[in-house]
Order: sequence, then structure tokens, then C-alpha cells
Amino acid sequence: MNYRGHTVWELPPSGQGIAALQILNILEGYDLVETGCQSAETLHLQIEAKKLAYADRAVFYADPAFADVPVESLLSREYADRQRGRIHRDRAAVDVPAGDPILQHGDTAYMTVVDEARNAVSFIQSIFRGFGSGIVPERTGFPIQNRGQLFSLDPAHRNALVPHKRPFHTIIPAMVTQDGRPWLTFGLMGGAMQPQGHAQVLCNMIDFGMDVQEAGDAPRFQHYGSAEPTGAPMEAGGGRLTVEDGISEETFRRLAEKGHRIVRSPHGYGGYQAIRIDLDTGMLHGASEPRKDGCAIGY
Repeated sequence: MNYRGHTVWELPPSGQGIAALQILNILEGYDLVETGCQSAETLHLQIEAKKLAYADRAVFYADPAFADVPVESLLSREYADRQRGRIHRDRAAVDVPAGDPILQHGDTAYMTVVDEARNAVSFIQSIFRGFGSGIVPERTGFPIQNRGQLFSLDPAHRNALVPHKRPFHTIIPAMVTQDGRPWLTFGLMGGAMQPQGHAQVLCNMIDFGMDVQEAGDAPRFQHYGSAEPTGAPMEAGGGRLTVEDGISEETFRRLAEKGHRIVRSPHGYGGYQAIRIDLDTGMLHGASEPRKDGCAIGY
């Protein structure tokens, strides 16, 4: 999907990558530079766009080999326009059903590499919760993942558990290109934090002019409590919002006035690494944020 002249690439369903694209598609209709970086107005729009995308995530995201997943409609500009009309600029949504496009704890590892020819790799590996399934195949030394717990047990759900089907999954390494050339390869680990985190760091770079390290260091939010692809409904009251230190008290107060149920928390904002490629000079700019272990290395 194109966001302000940048082509953002995400993994398709059964993953959650298109949620990041849906969020950005909605946000492109607003002038975030005018509303301001880390302002209550900008954060409110980002949070509400997240709620709308995650409501669709809960209903439509599944293995396309087994279910009708309307990806083209979900990512259309017309649908984004309709979704944008559901956002109230001064009030947090507390009940967010899916739209109609057809009419978290773990030790995830992210790696990105760019070589001398500017080929890029964006890669995430995760066994999901705890020690995954707890089953270690003989003579391998690693446990099998337990992503199957992200199926729905409702047989009528697109993401229902059936043999040979891929479950909904959360890992979404991503890239951004400009004019067909790689501009950014990045990931932001952390379960359901990932699509909303992708949108936040891309807004930081594209809308607010931050460099690749600043974009990851900047304070983030996470909204909890959207409906889930497993069938769990949205939390009463529209879910919960956590914000990091660095979000001003004035912004905190104004978000609360809009109806967001918010707390400050030092945890839960994912782990970001990235490489940005200067298209004019070819120079590589690496970034690794301080929220978890990681590093940027030139070789």
C-alpha cells in the first residue's frame, strides 16, 4: 500500500500484516503534521484507526486457502474513506464492530540484513508463548511453536480450526520501497503490538521527519482489548490504552478527556530494529531500540 509516496510491504493473511496497512490507509486522510507529533489529536487518530483495523482483523483475517479473505477490499481507498467516517475527533470509540469491506509475551527474534548490492531481508522467528508447544523433535534441539492456539473454535469463523489450515499469526517483518527501490527494512516484535507499532514508527519517519533511530526511540502507545481472531470480543469500555513516559501530561489529560482509559506503563511496546537505505548515497542507517536486546552492525 502507498502511504504518502512510500510503498509499505507487509505479510498477507493468515498473518496480521495488513492491519498495519489498514491503519496507515485511514491515517493518510489526516494531516498529522498539522495535528502535531505526540499530540493528543494525533495519538487519538492513531488509536482509533487501530481499533477499526483490529475489529476487521478479528473477523476477516484467516488462511485464504480455506476462507474468503477480502484483502483487496480491506485495503481499498474507498473502504478507508468509509472507515475514517467512523472516527469521532473528540471521543474514543467504546464499541467497534468490524466494517463491511465487501459491500503476548515471548522471546521473538527479529533480524534484517542489507548487502552491498542493496538486497534486503526482513525476518522474524518466534515459537509464540513460553516454550511453544513444549515438544522438541528428536535430534533437533528446538521446540515446535504453538501458533495453533490462535485458531477460533467457532466452526463458522473464517479462522476456525480445521486440518491443514494455517492459523492466524502475528509475526510480520516488513519493508518500505520508494520508486521500486528498497528504502526501509524493519520489524517491531510483540504480538498484537506489531501492526500498531509499525504504523507509529512509519508515521514518525514519514510524517514527522525522524531518522531511523529516533523513530524507534520515540514514546509509543499500545491499545489493548480489541476483538480477537480467536473469537474473543472487544473489552467493555473500548479497551485499555497504555502510554510510555515521554508522552506529556497535557497529552495524557486530553486523551483521557476524549474517553480513553489510559495508564502509564514501562512495558509492552515491542522491540524494533531497522535499516534505512539512503537512495541518493546508498548509505545504510541501522537502528536498534533500547527496549530489548539487539544491535546494529556494519560489516
